[in-house]
Amino acid sequence: MSPGDAPIEWTEDGRPRSSLYGDAYFGADDGLSESRAVFLQGCGLPGAWGGRRSFTVAELGFGTGLNILALLDLWRREGPPGGRLHLFSVEAHLMPREDAERALAAWPELAPLAALLLAQWPGKRRGFHRIDLPESRASLDLALMEVGEALSLWEGRADAWFLDGFAPALNPDMWRDEVLQAVAARSAPGARAATFTVAGQVRRGLAAAGFEVRRAPGHGRKRERLEAILPGQGRDPGPAGPVAVIGAGIAGAAVRRTLLALGVEAVPFEAEAPGAGASGNPAGLVTPR
Repeated sequence: MSPGDAPIEWTEDGRPRSSLYGDAYFGADDGLSESRAVFLQGCGLPGAWGGRRSFTVAELGFGTGLNILALLDLWRREGPPGGRLHLFSVEAHLMPREDAERALAAWPELAPLAALLLAQWPGKRRGFHRIDLPESRASLDLALMEVGEALSLWEGRADAWFLDGFAPALNPDMWRDEVLQAVAARSAPGARAATFTVAGQVRRGLAAAGFEVRRAPGHGRKRERLEAILPGQGRDPGPAGPVAVIGAGIAGAAVRRTLLALGVEAVPFEAEAPGAGASGNPAGLVTPR
């Protein structure tokens, strides 16, 4: 089955359910409040990003995008001024855009952010998809592939992890010891992780990977959840730049756009006007070589 194949059923109370894994994408006690309690609170947000210019959150199990939207909503309201939020999420079987739109319609307060995400909803192409969200001072790299491959290819370091795969009994591949070891390897010192499950396999796997694990009060009908922290002290890399970009043609503009997306100040230098020179050609051309 390809990453684009995510057969969806709908429960009587209007929740999307994966017919592939036999599990709902979120609980019956309000998915948004669940995301906020389990993942945002579980990772110590917004306090964990206090004073930071840059913060990275990674997620295993993109689903409807609800966790990401809850995070963006919090970042919009309480993120550090001038800060940049980097998001990375993995999804092996992306649901169709129409189903995501139907699911997210349950929370009108997220509608503006949901519209931005849905407008860039990827197709079925396997690989990494960059979704820029300049309105939220954020960017999302969505990996449509199996979790092990995605973690081996991603070069980031997360300050927080949302571990939101389907239940371990239904989706054991997401919770393998090798996956949790890769999570630790892709974590910054002091990184926090949160998940709805308290399965012994997950507790032991996180502990073996180096996390300090504790149970916390659950949400709704679920009695407990897990929080974990990697020993060490997180630190802000400090201000980056400014970087001088010589030339404002296609290449220079692309370099500056990438630097700005990374939170790096980029100052363009151009003799005339953006795109005026075009490397000596009368028009700016992109040659895919």
